[in-house]
Amino acid sequence: MLNEFDIIKRYFNPKFSGHPEIIQGIGDDAAVWQCEGATLLTSVDTLVSGRHFFEDCAPEDIAYKALAVNLSDFAAMGAKPRWFTLALTLPNANETWLEKFSNSLFALANEYDVVLIGGDTTQGPLTITIQIIGTVDKHKMLLRSNAEVGDLIYVSGTIGDAGLALNDPENKA
Repeated sequence: MLNEFDIIKRYFNPKFSGHPEIIQGIGDDAAVWQCEGATLLTSVDTLVSGRHFFEDCAPEDIAYKALAVNLSDFAAMGAKPRWFTLALTLPNANETWLEKFSNSLFALANEYDVVLIGGDTTQGPLTITIQIIGTVDKHKMLLRSNAEVGDLIYVSGTIGDAGLALNDPENKA
């Protein structure tokens, strides 16, 4: 079975022919490009109910995770998040759920001074996609391709805990 990186490598990376404004395209935590003197980045992550979080997970926790994974990508590259878009697919428009979700999303967004600038809503299985956009000093940008033996690697929490929780049907945390 193909994993995320296999799919990118096989079906999408070879079709990327490059562009003079693209500094880092497919294959890192975020794309980086130069546009009229600014070095910009974007990254996108999708969370699907039952795949990335339990169906009965609290809306506050889902919102936090959806934005936090994108903020983490930018931190990994030494970038400043500035804006984000939200594509929200909902089974139904539950006002209580939406209030809790949005309050948590904006609390984290305010903490990191990142602004929601647009998006989309539709009906269907619960799916949250956030695209984050920001800036970086191109001389301080951290890329996977520049990693060397001896570099320090920082993580928060325990590696694998999120995946382990989803694989353990008894764990509802």
